[in-house]
Amino acid sequence: QVQLVESGGGLVQAGGSLRLSCTASGGTFSTYTMAWFRQAPEKGREFVAASTSSGGVTYDTNSIKARFTISRDDAKNTVYLQMNSLKPEDTAVYYCKMVLKTTTYYEYQYWGQGTQVTVSS
Repeated sequence: QVQLVESGGGLVQAGGSLRLSCTASGGTFSTYTMAWFRQAPEKGREFVAASTSSGGVTYDTNSIKARFTISRDDAKNTVYLQMNSLKPEDTAVYYCKMVLKTTTYYEYQYWGQGTQVTVSS
């Protein structure tokens, strides 16, 4: 019953900005990691950024770190990805992922259905 829904994708010119959102619903959550992945046509899914419940933040590359910002609103069970200075290479379907830790030894993983980001030249 747990679902993740992404929104905020669209078409933007190079150098523009987009803000993606992902909201989890269908359960009660406490300790969880939220992350963003992306998949370009005919390419594998790659990691973008992640945010832990304790405030830890990880970005895949320096290029992403310089242009993207991941944040979260735990009261809304929502994670955001602010993307600035977008490049055509950023074109992909962006997916959010939640890793929910229920005990010290067990966790559950959920994926959203993705939102399309297209950056034109």
